Amino acid sequence: MQAAPSARRRTNVERTATMRARLMEATVECLHELGFAATTTTEVASRAGVSRGAQLHHFPTKQALVTAAIEHVLELRIAEFRRASVQKTPKGQDRTEAAVKLLWKLTRGSTFYAWLELLVAARTDKALRAAMRGIAKRFEAGVRTAFLEAFPGQEDNPASYVAPWFTLATLQGFALDRILDPDEPRLPLGLGILSQMGTRAFRREGADP
Repeated sequence: MQAAPSARRRTNVERTATMRARLMEATVECLHELGFAATTTTEVASRAGVSRGAQLHHFPTKQALVTAAIEHVLELRIAEFRRASVQKTPKGQDRTEAAVKLLWKLTRGSTFYAWLELLVAARTDKALRAAMRGIAKRFEAGVRTAFLEAFPGQEDNPASYVAPWFTLATLQGFALDRILDPDEPRLPLGLGILSQMGTRAFRREGADP
């Protein structure tokens, strides 16, 4: 009787990728639940189930760990937004409205509040501020790319440079307000106004926003 083939052993690269992914997820979780000050590399390693030595090998400092984690998760969110934004818009829903709702979903979750923790810490930490600025620029560029994929033919429209930034900044403001009042009754109206502004910004003669 022939023996069943054994499961393929993972390569070092695969094991490292898995370990790093666990560290990224645990870091964002800590930032969201504990805040930046209480997030320690020891706590992150414990939650990720990774040895302290392995964690320090890949991320020797807390700043290296938290900035890598935030960028990693934001890249995943951008990829998610791009996949969803190129799908067919639900019947009866404006494409701009659909895009705003997708971005709002990305802005209001644990990733955003982990990001917020780092933004506040960066105010008095020059090195962290420089790292966060670079991440913010790359994230904004990714959002603009997603917008252009969702609204083809708008590359030369000046609004394509302003609308993604303005939309993100406004949604982040809404997310901040939800910290104090999660049931803010004006939020649906605010999202609707933001969608209308985006539709007007992208409307050109002969173009279908």
